[in-house]
Amino acid sequence: MKRIIQLALFLLLAMLVVACGNEEMEQPQAGAGEEVEGPAADSGMRSFETVKGPVEIPSAPQRIVTDYYGGELLAVGGNVVGVEPSTFDNPFLTDYLTEAVEVGYPVNPEKTLELQPDLIVVMYDDNYEELAKIAPTIHIPYGTATNIEETVKLFADVVGDPEQGEQFLEEFEQAAAEGRERLAGVIEEDATFGLYELTDKGDLWIFGENAGRAGQAVYYALGLKMQEKIKAEVEESGTGQISLEVLPEYAADYMFLTTYDPEKKGEALAELQNSAVWNSLDAVQNETLFYNDFDTFYRYDPIAVKGQIDLIVEMLLDTAQ
Repeated sequence: MKRIIQLALFLLLAMLVVACGNEEMEQPQAGAGEEVEGPAADSGMRSFETVKGPVEIPSAPQRIVTDYYGGELLAVGGNVVGVEPSTFDNPFLTDYLTEAVEVGYPVNPEKTLELQPDLIVVMYDDNYEELAKIAPTIHIPYGTATNIEETVKLFADVVGDPEQGEQFLEEFEQAAAEGRERLAGVIEEDATFGLYELTDKGDLWIFGENAGRAGQAVYYALGLKMQEKIKAEVEESGTGQISLEVLPEYAADYMFLTTYDPEKKGEALAELQNSAVWNSLDAVQNETLFYNDFDTFYRYDPIAVKGQIDLIVEMLLDTAQ
């Protein structure tokens, strides 16, 4: 009887082992382009295509060091622990950078190593090879994305959080729609707009939609009309240099001027304001010319552009009153 019981238990155990084996064999296999479910499939890393080829990066990076992409990464929830120095001059990012550290430019490998990043994102590849030895490093050249939507989706992909990207775009479009509504009936539909910059050397530049200076806010978000000659000049490169003598040809009904004057001398601006050409402009005489702070309006990351929308709207409403 004892042998019969032992034999029965042995047969029962064997049947269970076979059944488990068959269950494993019957699990569906992932096809091409599909992800395998379960712990074995989630390695925590994924392939990201870059101009230097595919790079294995964290699926959800936790500590990111960057040069000039601080605002882009922060807009989609990235935890930025190190950025280049001028990022701290961006007034729209002040509240986001309380824990971030300045890593120099070019990005200093020693400072970067101390921060123990799991991802490095650079606009310029000056010391790419050194940085790539510290953590997965992706090079995204300037101009890779050409508008807010492309930018947000690109960096949401980098941080592995497309939902955060969609949320930011929804908030951005709401801000843009509210801005357009506030200006409706206040600004003439055929009124023209221009973005200009004066350098400390007296050079004059004009800007299109995607070269900072509030271009995305003015033209893309608020849908205001770019002056035709400016549009033709900046079509290819996004910017153009002009002389003071031809400025009247590029003048708009509403003009926004930033001044690049790092030493705050004010000499170039004073000379411009004293010129007969400048004072002959309709925008000067009609008080529809605005002097914009360089650090506030130079910026073109998504957070800055969203903030610039309201600033531009307030300026235009104030002058209309």
